Amino acid sequence: MYKVYNPYFAALIATVGGMMFGFDISSVSAFVSEDAYRTYFGYPDSVTQGGITAAMSGGSFVGALVAGALSDWKGRKLAIQTAGFFWIVGAAIQSSSQNLAQLIIGRFIAGIGIGLASSQVPVYISEIAPKRIRGRLGSLFQWAVTWGIMIMFYISYGCTHIEGPASFRTAWGIMILPGIVLMASLFLVPESPRWLASKDRWEEAAFIVSKIEAGGNLDDERAKAELEEVRISVEINRQSKNVSIIDLFAKGSRTRTFVGVSAQIWQQLTGMNVAMYYVVNLFQMAGYHGNTVLVSSSIQYVINVIMTIPALVFIDSWGRRPMLLLGAVLMMIFMFATAGLMANYGHYVDSVDGNSNLRWIVDSTSASRAIIACSYLFTASFAPTWGPGIWLYVSEIFPLHQRAVANGFCASFNWIFNFALAFFVPPAFTNIQWRTYLIFGVFCIAMFFHVFFMFPETKGKSLEEIEVMWMKKIPAWKTASTHIEVTEEAVLPLDSNEKSEHATHEEDVETAAAAPAAAPVSNQA
Repeated sequence: MYKVYNPYFAALIATVGGMMFGFDISSVSAFVSEDAYRTYFGYPDSVTQGGITAAMSGGSFVGALVAGALSDWKGRKLAIQTAGFFWIVGAAIQSSSQNLAQLIIGRFIAGIGIGLASSQVPVYISEIAPKRIRGRLGSLFQWAVTWGIMIMFYISYGCTHIEGPASFRTAWGIMILPGIVLMASLFLVPESPRWLASKDRWEEAAFIVSKIEAGGNLDDERAKAELEEVRISVEINRQSKNVSIIDLFAKGSRTRTFVGVSAQIWQQLTGMNVAMYYVVNLFQMAGYHGNTVLVSSSIQYVINVIMTIPALVFIDSWGRRPMLLLGAVLMMIFMFATAGLMANYGHYVDSVDGNSNLRWIVDSTSASRAIIACSYLFTASFAPTWGPGIWLYVSEIFPLHQRAVANGFCASFNWIFNFALAFFVPPAFTNIQWRTYLIFGVFCIAMFFHVFFMFPETKGKSLEEIEVMWMKKIPAWKTASTHIEVTEEAVLPLDSNEKSEHATHEEDVETAAAAPAAAPVSNQA
């Protein structure tokens, strides 16, 4: 079948999975204040609305947990296509919802698809991308999320002008489209060469690497060097088959697992997804009304798209650590500023625009504008830093034999915290009002110090070099300037008996890897 081997094209196709995530976020936010939605579903209180929003995160948690096993078994592409299938089914159920139960079930099923995609799309991109542009391509996932948020918000905004339940049904029905596009277009891109190599499909793996690195030239030095690193990685990883979640906490792995899990948790505790789900509520508490709320909220989504672009361009020169550290500082400032402005210029009320879930309002026009400015600036700080940085970073730090399972496991923590925060925020707006933003500001302080002391730099290093870096236990703040050399001895020291067996098996692998030069190419693009 015809295939396109351009890594940018492959990454763009895979990141449609990120667009599905974005569609879900704004499909809720545009309707939470609309009469058609609130009337049809019985004016959901803060806990009920939290449950509706969190249903997607609950499904994503399940999807992320099973994603690794499916990806290792059937391949990265099939795992992502399965995500598209679940998304289509979930969106169809949501758009035809007759009651709250059906809406929640539909969101849960769609969430399974998002969990699969969010954990395996970064894995696929990291394994297919040349290391010199891996950061740029990995950032495309988050950029697709931002595009999905913005596109779906404007679709939903347009649909709010439709009378009755047809407004949200039309918007949610349109969500089926990215799932169809994802499933169909993945047939045009190659499988991960590292996954193929792990299954002893060396001819295919070598051909794909040569197409990506050198336009099909198997004798190109970059292609040969990449294949050699893959060979070493696969050879070492043969000794660690049937990886389970328990293995992620074995000696030598638990530190990096802790970093991966905490990175995903911290991304949620920045408060960004909460800001996206409930941005309309913030604008209402800032004193905005009617269409002004939706139009002003949409600017935040546009900022999110535009400000992710610097990460696409510069992430491979900035480095991961500086990006995350700066993002934490800036987000902390704007969270504290929002809390301070709301505390000093706002007051308690029984309801805001008839919504009893909101109990705080700011009457000062200048303070309201400052709060909105802080919201925009917070988004502008997150978009080029913690947005693309974490999905990319977690996909880089694990060895081949753990990568799929580990990414699924780490992503599951992102989703379970997303689930918890989606439940937490509506009651928090009701009960602690402005202090909600204070809590997230404190989290930003904590994540700054955690990144500084525990997160090593991965910029410009191959996935195999990153593995050596972990094995040598180089302090995180020294990793940017440390030269890494990939050898089998550096990755996994073996005793003499093991080395003998290892050498025998290495000859078998080299024999298999020598065959790619004869790989058929007549049906390839």
